[in-house]
Amino acid sequence: MAGSARRPRRLLRATILYGAMIAALAAILAPFAWLLISSVSRPVDLLAKPLSFIPTSISFDRYAALTIAANPDSAAVGFRAATMNSLVVASVVTVVALAVGIPAAYAFARLRFPGRGWLVLAFMATYMLPPIALVIPLYQIMSGLAWLDRPIALIVIYSSFVTPFVIWLMRGYFESISPELDDAARVDGCSRLGALVRVLIPVSTPGIVSTALLAFLLAWDEFFYALIMTQTNAAKTLPVALNDFIGRHGIDFGMLAAGGVIAAIPPVLIAFVFQRYLVAGLTAGGVKG
Repeated sequence: MAGSARRPRRLLRATILYGAMIAALAAILAPFAWLLISSVSRPVDLLAKPLSFIPTSISFDRYAALTIAANPDSAAVGFRAATMNSLVVASVVTVVALAVGIPAAYAFARLRFPGRGWLVLAFMATYMLPPIALVIPLYQIMSGLAWLDRPIALIVIYSSFVTPFVIWLMRGYFESISPELDDAARVDGCSRLGALVRVLIPVSTPGIVSTALLAFLLAWDEFFYALIMTQTNAAKTLPVALNDFIGRHGIDFGMLAAGGVIAAIPPVLIAFVFQRYLVAGLTAGGVKG
């Protein structure tokens, strides 16, 4: 009797949990679904009242215009150049941030020195400063170096706030790894750097991959500095190129949606390919981080 009484309760609990999960999933995926629908809908469908969620006809002309358009004056040409700029900038920033951040995170996790805790907080404070507070001095510095409207300006600026983020994440991950691994490597004759390269980095692959992905996304999605520091297609990144579809007298919703879908493809592909490392890295790094 007791078991049969518990069964409806379990069924109700499972129904509520699965219902909440489906509602949350729908809320998360709905904006992206509407982005896809908008990218293939006709302008008349996008401006119809009441709004129709099912387009009367589907067209992939916008994707063709953004990827293979030959008109040199079209915004699509700038979009393609911005895509390459974003890939280069985000990739270089990720490599630089990992090259600097991993050794620094190892030092903060394993070495004991005066002011260690305050120094970590100082790094994080630079990451948390609002961009508007730094844009004027950074603009003056880049102007003095003649780096305005060049990808190198964005690489330097992005590296300055992505690196502290990498240090913070990887420090937590290294602290979750037993120091006995370092000690064993030191006994075998490795230096601190040798222990990091030969032992800690191979063991920390999930954490490094997840951190690299998040660092890439930070650089890939940044808009404010890219808008201020770039003016032409030689240095514009994707967020700025998408903004070009918003004119003074109107907004090209269809092209904006198609561009948004294309801009989302690289991060989604990277996350899909490395999802196993991403989940493992974030779970382990969150233990003490």
